[in-house]
Amino acid sequence: MTTASRLPDSYRGGDGGANLADILERVLDKGIVIAGDIRINLLDIELLTIKLRLVVASVDKAKEMGIDWWEDDPALSSGARGKELARENTELRERIQVLEAPGESPVESGGDTPP
Repeated sequence: MTTASRLPDSYRGGDGGANLADILERVLDKGIVIAGDIRINLLDIELLTIKLRLVVASVDKAKEMGIDWWEDDPALSSGARGKELARENTELRERIQVLEAPGESPVESGGDTPP
């Protein structure tokens, strides 16, 4: 006696890896957002609020959505580290120029005397 299966074809076995790859490709191509809030109240006084946001998307899709925070974070991007060092070098050079300017010393310009 044969009974019909109630499970869709994708759950009956077979090539499950291809289905997972297809799903992953769709999620990365379209993107998915999962959002949730956790609030802890005591006697109608809000003690803690945690807002959780999870975005799963490809880098290209994230940039398309305007999400590119990793490009400016020195901990995550070598390009951002270079920009940070260049900015710091420029600031230090400007400070040196001010300190070494002829006829102008920090003491004369109202600066504190060194200890």
